[in-house]
Amino acid sequence: MAPPVPDPGMADAPLTPPRLWRLVRDPTPGRLGHALRMAAGCTTTVLVGEIWQVPDLAVPALVTLALWQKDRVTNAVAGVAVNLLIVILLVLIYGLIALTLDHPVALVLVITLLSFGFFFLGSASKLKPVAYMLGLIVVYGLVAIDQAPIGEIVTRALLYTDLFLAVPGAVMLVLGLLICPSPRRVLTDDIAARLRLSAALLRGTDAEARAHATGLLREGATGMTKALRMAGLERLWRPADLACLRQAADCAVAVLALADSEAAHQHDTRPQALPQALINTLEEMAAIFADGDYPTAIAAPTTPPDRPACAAMAALLAVFTTPDPTPGRQDAPAKKKGGFFAPDAFTNPVHVRFAVKGTAAVMTSYLLFRLIDWPGIHTCIITCFIVALPTMGEMIAKLTLRISGALIGGAIGIAAIIFVQPHLQDITGFLVLVFAVSLLAAWVKTGDERIAYAGLQIGLAFYLTDLKGYGPTSDMATARDRIVGIMLGNAITYAMFTSFWPTSAYDGIAQRLHAVAALLRRQRAATTRQEQAACVAALQSAVSQGERQVEYALAEPIHIRAEMDRITAFQTGFADAGRLGADMLDGTAVDPGARIAALEAPAS
Repeated sequence: MAPPVPDPGMADAPLTPPRLWRLVRDPTPGRLGHALRMAAGCTTTVLVGEIWQVPDLAVPALVTLALWQKDRVTNAVAGVAVNLLIVILLVLIYGLIALTLDHPVALVLVITLLSFGFFFLGSASKLKPVAYMLGLIVVYGLVAIDQAPIGEIVTRALLYTDLFLAVPGAVMLVLGLLICPSPRRVLTDDIAARLRLSAALLRGTDAEARAHATGLLREGATGMTKALRMAGLERLWRPADLACLRQAADCAVAVLALADSEAAHQHDTRPQALPQALINTLEEMAAIFADGDYPTAIAAPTTPPDRPACAAMAALLAVFTTPDPTPGRQDAPAKKKGGFFAPDAFTNPVHVRFAVKGTAAVMTSYLLFRLIDWPGIHTCIITCFIVALPTMGEMIAKLTLRISGALIGGAIGIAAIIFVQPHLQDITGFLVLVFAVSLLAAWVKTGDERIAYAGLQIGLAFYLTDLKGYGPTSDMATARDRIVGIMLGNAITYAMFTSFWPTSAYDGIAQRLHAVAALLRRQRAATTRQEQAACVAALQSAVSQGERQVEYALAEPIHIRAEMDRITAFQTGFADAGRLGADMLDGTAVDPGARIAALEAPAS
């Protein structure tokens, strides 16, 4: 089958302004609902904070924005975990207060050790998603308490640690259960979206629609698998139903891969008659999944004899919700249960170096704002925990997102102080403002990972600009100071992570290419349609990770890129791997063993 024609909107294209705009407005399945619920959670946190008089309300609002999840079960689990962690944090911070009270040197030492510990956990443990947020809260709490009068120490400690996490945790637990969908419904909606998009590709679409399909395809089944695990925790669904949905998730990705391949093939040849029976079947199945159910006993529709991709799709539909009858096959990869720490947590120096760089950024920020006696820029400390990233390529690639997000959020915050807040008569108007800006930040954050970081920065800058003390602020100096702190924290973190032990994204590309080749070999050896679909779903996620690693490497300084002698071969290898997976699925791949060896050769 002919390879797809390169398209500027595809996954491996540079992040040009047109592509950036497409990612911003891309209506991925469930994005609007997720963003609306996230904005509602942030607004509720602000409301509860106003009622309970939570100090520095920006921090709980930011925690909610950062931790809010798509479905009700994941939200509940995260909310419970956060409220349990608060007990440990309270004990920790009270003990640290006793050690550091009236001892500035001890405070500096404790902040240093805590920063190192949380950055290390963020790099070398499963606590990575929340380690930075916990470090932010504990360290910021100590800094804030150090600024408070002695008589208020206990009260401040309680408010700055307990309420910073307890309020977001309670909102996620209670509100999340009320307004978030079931993880099973999230899963069925995602499957329906892929089936509808597959039908649209078979009808013939423009380049932008194909770019949307490629972006959705590169997600693989990762998100759907997570939703399936959460659905299992609900104990509301039969295991047999979940097994059928697990199979449907993999097959949905495989069908989309075949539809995308067929669309590329039709782009290069004379248009042929539509496989109407196949299109109708896909749409009927999508309607059933959209209703929260799943079809059974699906009859394979008739397809044109000269369309191998369509024939492969029809064969997959026949087993779409039929679990693999040989789950104990020998060639299935064994699932390894990892511990809390990564296998190389205490042997790989990269984790320690990452923690040292993060700690250096935090301490530089802390000492700077203390030495120049400018407490208003304490947001530089918060920023250090939020923007730390493991490789130089990621730091550079996301620097634009950080700065642009902070400038957008800060500009909105300042504009709100000047033009909106003087006209607000009560808390209702202010909450509407918070919801509107939170919705913008949430919409960007729930988009493609290439832009999601900017969403968090928009929320960070707005909350820190317009929320001070127990609620809204009209102090322009506060807005100025906090934006300066954010930009300063960005600059310090960038300088630390790119100047000392810079870790290039190029170093990890070969490992990702080996993983892709292993999945292709597993697919080639697969004996059932179900296993082939599972391999294709895993392959798409692996290819996406590899393409992102290449993008990060290409974003690094020119003197670093000069040593990337195999970068073009890596880029070609990932692109060919995505095509080869679909070609093997429809049987059109010529000498797949040689193609696998060729694409893996640069990693040898």
